[in-house]
Amino acid sequence: MLPLPTLPRMFSLSFLAPVSDMPRRASLGRMVSQSTALLMVCIGTLILGLALLILFHENANATKGYNLRKLENQRSILLLQQEVLNMQIAEAQALEHLQEDPAIAAMIPAAKLRYTQQDPVVAVVRE
Repeated sequence: MLPLPTLPRMFSLSFLAPVSDMPRRASLGRMVSQSTALLMVCIGTLILGLALLILFHENANATKGYNLRKLENQRSILLLQQEVLNMQIAEAQALEHLQEDPAIAAMIPAAKLRYTQQDPVVAVVRE
């Protein structure tokens, strides 16, 4: 058998023959621990992001609830004011109030009333 020709180290094919300059796979444990740490950092960042998202969402809901409660209070106050105004309108239109009104009391009663008779037919019928 003939010996294989030797090539300089820089031209050697790494998949054919092991070269001592290549890093060994003894760092597999270190690679696993680094990937585990990276995974934990990613998961922690994701949890923190979701926590902040929930915090902002709940803050927006609380603000909407506060505004809704404030608007409901304003609505009840306005409805109460409307009821008071409706009662004042009804009181102003009452017959007792109109009879006591000085402008109406100053009116002169009509004398010698004459009523006219009208035909019940309003339109002319052509035959």
